[in-house]
Amino acid sequence: MTTTDSKHDDPIAEDLIQQHFSAEAQDRRWVTDITYVPTDEGWLFVSAIMDLFSRRIVGWAMGPTMHRSLVLKALDMAVTDRRPERGLIHHSDRGSQYASLDYRNALNAQGMLPSMSRKACCYDNAAMESFWHTLKNELIHRRHFQTRSQAQQSIFEYIEVFYNRTRLHSAIGYLSPADFEIRRLKAA
Repeated sequence: MTTTDSKHDDPIAEDLIQQHFSAEAQDRRWVTDITYVPTDEGWLFVSAIMDLFSRRIVGWAMGPTMHRSLVLKALDMAVTDRRPERGLIHHSDRGSQYASLDYRNALNAQGMLPSMSRKACCYDNAAMESFWHTLKNELIHRRHFQTRSQAQQSIFEYIEVFYNRTRLHSAIGYLSPADFEIRRLKAA
């Protein structure tokens, strides 16, 4: 299954990340993507946003379709929780959800700078692809979900209880994203 529909006439943003998957401070560079999870009821689509500073998943949403409302919900969660300053770089693939007028307007309203990968180049969004790989290897491929609700509950617990607060990340000195942010704030 493909989650990226780049055959659209919406504008494509310049790649401002250029495969540089780090940030000097919290909420300066976010990356985002969509994946899918099989259930007996059908696919569950998951949209997530990662802060490249700490690798924390700062926004996420799940639903039965890949409609742009899914990515808008993830963005709303991230903005509501983090309240980033203007100028944040927001990087995605060229999917129709991210190129849509609604999404571009939401980014503009927050003063975010849109950035998009090259067509069909997973390396341009490697940090998010790595997260999906981790989520699927550590959770999805080890479980069978009868319902979307079961999958949603498991993914919620994985992201909010384990990944953000407990799981150690080599990219941030073998700390959890939450611990990394706490330590960096104390050091500032």
